[in-house]
Amino acid sequence: MSVVLEAEQENPFEAVCRWIDRASAILGYDESTSRPLKHPRRCVIVSLPVEMDDGRVEVFTGYRVQYDTARGPCKGGLRYHPNVNLDEMKALAAYMSIKCAVVDIPFGGGKGGVACDPTRLSHRELERITRRYTAEIFDIIGPDKDIPAPDVGTNAQVMAWVMDTISMKRGYLEPGTVTGKPVPLGGSRGREEATGRGILVVAREAFAHLGMPLEGARVVVQGFGNVGWNTARLLHEAGARVVAVSDVHGGVYHPEGLVPRLVREHRDRTGSVVGYPGARTLTNSELLELECELLVPAAIENQITRSNAHAIRARVVVEGANAPTTLQADEILRRRGVFVVPDILANAGGVVVSYFEWVQDRYGYFWREDQVRTRLEDKMRQAFRDVMELSTQLGVDLRTGAYCLGVQRIVEARRLRGLYA
Repeated sequence: MSVVLEAEQENPFEAVCRWIDRASAILGYDESTSRPLKHPRRCVIVSLPVEMDDGRVEVFTGYRVQYDTARGPCKGGLRYHPNVNLDEMKALAAYMSIKCAVVDIPFGGGKGGVACDPTRLSHRELERITRRYTAEIFDIIGPDKDIPAPDVGTNAQVMAWVMDTISMKRGYLEPGTVTGKPVPLGGSRGREEATGRGILVVAREAFAHLGMPLEGARVVVQGFGNVGWNTARLLHEAGARVVAVSDVHGGVYHPEGLVPRLVREHRDRTGSVVGYPGARTLTNSELLELECELLVPAAIENQITRSNAHAIRARVVVEGANAPTTLQADEILRRRGVFVVPDILANAGGVVVSYFEWVQDRYGYFWREDQVRTRLEDKMRQAFRDVMELSTQLGVDLRTGAYCLGVQRIVEARRLRGLYA
């Protein structure tokens, strides 16, 4: 999804550092405590010469950022997208560090990517890029070091190639080196829907906190990939009224509600949700400004900006994407009384179930899907309540409270471990 509404031109890593500074100031940390939080532990850039199907050799650039290991090995996705760059990887790795701390799982943050357009690559070309990238970062990833997972432009098949490459080079099967794998290779049941189910849980908690019924609430979902589709489906099953969804080509709206399963069937047949029978077509800009009780931006970053934040008519925003709201827009929404559940809490369901997959791989014992769901719901519910409790205690909004909680837990782990010299 690459719809950007006049995104504020801000370095993404500097934006994260601003939140770290804000949380540190509220928590009363001095510069010596907060400064290390703004420096990734390791940044790796690799060149990937790959033979294409027509015999040409193309050279792609790959990245892996390992941000923090105070609470455990690094955890973070592997992204294939033309706009992948080092600052984006640093920012997303920092987000992951804080996100893992917010939901209290024993991981630090990492992020990787390859600057490429996977939609223009064949299956074999994707496999060659993946295996070459994995070989280049082989020494720094593994179940005790850094555990990649799917992200934008990658999927379970890509994770299978990563795992196989690592296993072949090590000489033994090592399924715990990645998560988001196919179930027959040690993947966890419930992983595909995990982010969407986590969004459902925190939406329920937010609506309960506000004294609003989720059943019958009008829902707008921007983005209809894995996260958006599962979010729409699960909210529909929970009794909410999904009135609009969108993809990169545009959106569809029906005031009486859409059936996400039927919209997906239409998209699979035609390549887009646009043109769904009986629904009105609209742009992504128009979709974001629809009147609704719940808006879920589940596309990419910088979708709600200072140029459109005044026009957002949702009562609650639950962020399914990473950084969909800019700093300026967040302030506008806060002043207008929009209740925002931030990305580092709202979309953490994926990394929670990745943690469950890692645990299952380590034990060689796998759970039923209902067990995964129950444990995920417990984790997400507790995380929401932890953030809400700290936010109330500090007198801050939920995003600031989430950053304070994550920073506080990382700083405590660093304090207990001490500084190795």
